[in-house]
Amino acid sequence: MLNNIKHNLETHLKEIVRERDPFLATQGHFYVKEYIRQELQKWGMVESFEFNYNNKIYENLILNLPSQGNTKVKPPILIGAHFDTVIGSPGADDNGTGIAVLLELARFFYHYPSNYPIRLVAFDLEEYGLVGSDAYANYLKQQNFKIRLMISLEMLGYCNPNPNSQIYPPGLKYFYPSTGDFIALIGNLSTIPDLIKISRLIRKKNTGCEWLTVPFRGEIVPDTRRSDHAPFWDNNYQAIMITDTSNLRNPNYHQPSDTLDTIDLDFLTGVCEGLATAIQHF
Repeated sequence: MLNNIKHNLETHLKEIVRERDPFLATQGHFYVKEYIRQELQKWGMVESFEFNYNNKIYENLILNLPSQGNTKVKPPILIGAHFDTVIGSPGADDNGTGIAVLLELARFFYHYPSNYPIRLVAFDLEEYGLVGSDAYANYLKQQNFKIRLMISLEMLGYCNPNPNSQIYPPGLKYFYPSTGDFIALIGNLSTIPDLIKISRLIRKKNTGCEWLTVPFRGEIVPDTRRSDHAPFWDNNYQAIMITDTSNLRNPNYHQPSDTLDTIDLDFLTGVCEGLATAIQHF
């Protein structure tokens, strides 16, 4: 495992955490997008996937990393996180933590390639209806592009060890912990073996982890569709959201109070290390 993951995550967050709504905080939005581009470029050529929204062009940023010493072509594991925020929020957890982990995974898989190629994608306009990920998932499906697994990194750094700090959609509280000190994995039915493997290896990093599968593209539990994995579900790809459960735990969700000092860096580091290790074992 590479050293300094916690330090690097904090360094990334210090650059990312700022208002970056794409329409009303354009300077911050541009700064963070270019910071992501600069960091990804350390590990390879960054591609731009452009899409149109309200007659204006936006872009997702993409870095492809090869698999380890294997000439057989395999479908990539696609790991994505969105970098935009809602108006008025600096977005430390939503989704600065997801982007920080994305950047650290780029560094990790450059030095320690996986058995599968890794495709890292920074999505834009998630907060406006999953626009960037929807455009990209639809494009991949039209190209008949195969993916081993899509992983969406969506709010990874808020942890509350107090009793009854975790709430759930109706019915789920009877099956999961009442304390909000775990990371959650939400996948469609075909991802069950991957959910089991990822959760086991995250727990080995002393980080609590729970998983849930949802049928019918998550439509029976709408809260499970609130990130960039949902367009991939809709296009019949295997996809998982990794999340601290957003507003079901974090009171700072979409608020000005979503600041760096609310992030549990040890918890975030455990998630990052566990995920990197899990993907290496695919």
